[in-house]
Amino acid sequence: MPEDQGQLSFADMIKKQYLQSFGGDAVSLSSLLLGLALAFLLGLFIYYIYKRTFSGVLYSRNFNVSLVLLTLVTTLIIRCITSNLALSLGMVGALSIVRFRTAVKDPMDTVFMFWAVAAGIAIGAGSQFYILAVVGSAMIGVFLYIMHIVRGGGSYAYLLIVRHDYNCENEVAFALRKLPKGARLKSKTATQSGMEITVEMRLPGEDAGLVRRFLSIEGVLDATLVSYEGDSGAYQRQQTA
Repeated sequence: MPEDQGQLSFADMIKKQYLQSFGGDAVSLSSLLLGLALAFLLGLFIYYIYKRTFSGVLYSRNFNVSLVLLTLVTTLIIRCITSNLALSLGMVGALSIVRFRTAVKDPMDTVFMFWAVAAGIAIGAGSQFYILAVVGSAMIGVFLYIMHIVRGGGSYAYLLIVRHDYNCENEVAFALRKLPKGARLKSKTATQSGMEITVEMRLPGEDAGLVRRFLSIEGVLDATLVSYEGDSGAYQRQQTA
């Protein structure tokens, strides 16, 4: 019997220590505002790095803005979880039924999402982790920017779309082999009237001569060079034979 009482008191002591680690229900307004302000600044830093280092064709400004909001929301959630045990259990249950079905096509987008979540967790965990969030985000940003420069950050992504009939298929294939290094065939569609070829490439700027070279081939119906700048619209250069 005394052993049972000793075990019970030890369990009560562990439970009390565990409950005290959550710090009660009160959350300081000043610390909450400071944490959200820091999360917003780090979110803007992530926004800037994503925009400067984006190397795909379709840049989504909405996705980039969502990284800022993701940092803020994660900070708020972690701050709630660390302040109240009952609220943390309820929030875990609520989040467990949420299903996200948005497909992330670029692996680098996933990296930025995890970066935003990690920054939000570090800030939401308390002021003792602010330095970790700031220094860690700064190092990640510098590393990504250096890798962007090494991969050729001075160039821009373009899509070259060429439509032609079957009589000039060999000439078009020969012209495609002369495209800049790194050009990749994205799609090749065959119809009864001809073919449509889409190629992704990186150029230092708009190259109208590239379009004219394809238009000079007899049998090419049209050639289009497209650079997508964001959700608000696209720049398009088209010349038709």
